[in-house]
Amino acid sequence: MHDFCFSIPYGLVLVAGGIIGYAKKGSVASLGGGLGTGLVLILAGYLSLKAFEKRKNSYLALILETVCAAVLTWVMGQRYFQTSKIMPAGIVAGIRSALMTAFYLYKIATGGNHIQTKAE
Repeated sequence: MHDFCFSIPYGLVLVAGGIIGYAKKGSVASLGGGLGTGLVLILAGYLSLKAFEKRKNSYLALILETVCAAVLTWVMGQRYFQTSKIMPAGIVAGIRSALMTAFYLYKIATGGNHIQTKAE
């Protein structure tokens, strides 16, 4: 599975979560965090997709994706341990961001997106 298959939807979920957090609670931090990290992930996914179309890997995109997911895991994990609230901190940290960080680290360790050679 290619990283952009997860990064773009993951970024969209974060953007939506930031907007929902702002709309429901007036949280500017949710809006900034959701929009900021979501848009960076969407951009990184797009860069990775375009590199894949050129039959290359984008390690810049993989590093951006990994850093965003790791930072979200750290920040939301700390928030979860402070508040013990499953939503949104536990869900974002434990399920989405930690799993995505592990996925991105796996992709880096295995050399990025595997590009099949063209059959001649």
